[in-house]
Amino acid sequence: MPGLMADNDSRGQFAVMLALLQSETWRDFWEKLNFSVETFESVGLGSSDPDAVVWQSCQDRQIILITSNRNAEGPDSLEATIRARNDANSLLVITIADPRRLMQSKAYAEQVVERLLEYLLELDNQLGTGRIYVP
Repeated sequence: MPGLMADNDSRGQFAVMLALLQSETWRDFWEKLNFSVETFESVGLGSSDPDAVVWQSCQDRQIILITSNRNAEGPDSLEATIRARNDANSLLVITIADPRRLMQSKAYAEQVVERLLEYLLELDNQLGTGRIYVP
């Protein structure tokens, strides 16, 4: 069973997204997907683990990482890791395009969740894509 997990920089945004996924509007879709919700702690990661370790752990455990991290600062950055290690079977990383707006606008948060569900429903078609921005 695949899972979802927030990166350190996106825990608040992920909480908003989960609340919407569990709302009356999206609950049926969310429950049918049967994704687990993981945390750094539940998979044995530390909050200071490098992005490369986090990405690999997610791949090994079939967890889609939700992040707002866009940097390519150094060889262990998330972007550098995706570029170096991503292959045709890799799970995507979902990046929130505007994390502040997600926290400030329910309409925007709904757009993010709707787009997220579209990607999750077509997960097999998303393998190997690397990073996808929502909405």
